[in-house]
Amino acid sequence: MAAEAEELEVEEKSSGKGKLFIIIGVVLVLALAGAGYFFLMGDDSSEPEPVMETLDETATAPSSGSGDVEIGSALYVAMPRPFVFNVPGAQRDRLVQIKVQMLVRGAQNEETAKKHIPLIEGTLLRIFSGASADQLGTTAGKDALKSDALKAVQDEMLSIAGRTVIEKVLFTGFVMQ
Repeated sequence: MAAEAEELEVEEKSSGKGKLFIIIGVVLVLALAGAGYFFLMGDDSSEPEPVMETLDETATAPSSGSGDVEIGSALYVAMPRPFVFNVPGAQRDRLVQIKVQMLVRGAQNEETAKKHIPLIEGTLLRIFSGASADQLGTTAGKDALKSDALKAVQDEMLSIAGRTVIEKVLFTGFVMQ
C-alpha cells in the first residue's frame, strides 16, 4: 500500500508540471505575437507634420495706405456674432447673414483689433447694409463688398489707432435668403 501511495504522488507532481509548462508556453506565444504585431504594424501616419512659418514681428513693410503694416505671424480676429441685415432687391428684399474674420499681422495688431471690435462692427454693418441683393448675388459683387469693407475698416482704424491694423476682411460664412 505504501508503494501505491508513492506512485500516486509522483504521477500528480508530474502532471502539475506539465500543465505549468503548457500555460507558460501559451503566455509566451501570445506575448511574442503581440510584440510582432506592434512592431510590424508601426505608425500608420505617412503624412509629414505641417511646418508653420512665422515672420519676424519687428519687421515692417509699406502698406498701400498711409501708415505702416506690421509684418508678423498671421492672426485672425473673429467678429463675435454674424451680421444679419436686410438688403433691397429688384423683386423682393432679402435677408443676409455674413460671418466675418479679419486677418491681422502681429500680436499688437490683434490686441488693437480686439479692443476696437464695436467700432469695426459698426463700420462693417454700415458698409454691408448699403449693398443690394443683386450686387450680393454675384461673386464680383461680394468681392467689391469685401474691398469696400476693408477700406472702410482700415480708414477707421487709421483715424483711431494711427495705423491700418487690418490686412484683410474675410467672409467665413455667407447666406442670402
